[in-house]
Amino acid sequence: MAMVREGDKAASVVVDLQVGVAKACSAHRGRMFVQWFIDSSATRCVLRSLCVAIVALSSCAAWASEWVEEAKLGRLFAQAGVVGTFVLYDAANDRLSGFDRERAERRFVPASTYKIPHTLIGLSVGAVSSVDEVLPYGGQAQPFPQWERDMSLRDAIAMSNVAIYRELARRIGLQPMQAMLTRLGYGNASVGDDIGNFWLKGPLMISAVEQTQFLDRLRRDVLPFPAALRAEVRDILLLDRGEGWALYGKTGWQNAPDPGTGWWVGWVRRDDVSYTFALNIDVRRKADADKRIELGKACLRELGVL
Repeated sequence: MAMVREGDKAASVVVDLQVGVAKACSAHRGRMFVQWFIDSSATRCVLRSLCVAIVALSSCAAWASEWVEEAKLGRLFAQAGVVGTFVLYDAANDRLSGFDRERAERRFVPASTYKIPHTLIGLSVGAVSSVDEVLPYGGQAQPFPQWERDMSLRDAIAMSNVAIYRELARRIGLQPMQAMLTRLGYGNASVGDDIGNFWLKGPLMISAVEQTQFLDRLRRDVLPFPAALRAEVRDILLLDRGEGWALYGKTGWQNAPDPGTGWWVGWVRRDDVSYTFALNIDVRRKADADKRIELGKACLRELGVL
């Protein structure tokens, strides 16, 4: 499948729209109206919305891959007693394999799986110098005691420390974050106006299929960021490795520690072949959240890639 720079394409279309509308207005209202239209905050808001919509449409077009429904994965979900979906993307053959296509294409809040693009964005705008720079957690009580200390992104991503990533988001700022998300074409690319919660409570949302597409671009080293930064992020996502294989991944739990959506996303490299994957489930109790990785690994083994 030919991968495109959705954000760049959308930005180009928005520029064309702005110029076209300005020309049309010029014919009827004069130069002062044209300048007001171009400069007004309302216009910029509309154009940002158009940009996000175009990115979404581009992403949907990128899903035009062969889908293979794997009933055997459904049996694994039934045995685990959870409701959810699993998607495996084989980029070499442009094929998606998985369970419950409708849910796989439905968007959910990404929760801590967003720490992957979040880290890339933070590094790229200079909000943090490296994944090993220590950031403050803020001194406030946290849901988990292990979050109550200053730490690097390398450590924070391993334990899904929200406090550290809220500090990173604050340093990045709303407008740079929105611009980078639009450029990436990540899910609906919507930040909203709450810099500390948009990936935890919305409006940012992404589907399991979109997760596999984004991760495929990361593992193929084609995201629009410097190569050294992409390598840093891949390095902190490494979970396990053996002779001729490696497993990368990140969990997420929207609304933790209460009921919500649980994620596990990543990719497997076997020799020269790689597959990206995404799992999400309905978390009704902590025991469900504890099943994410093991259920994901069971799906990978069932499909013969782990």
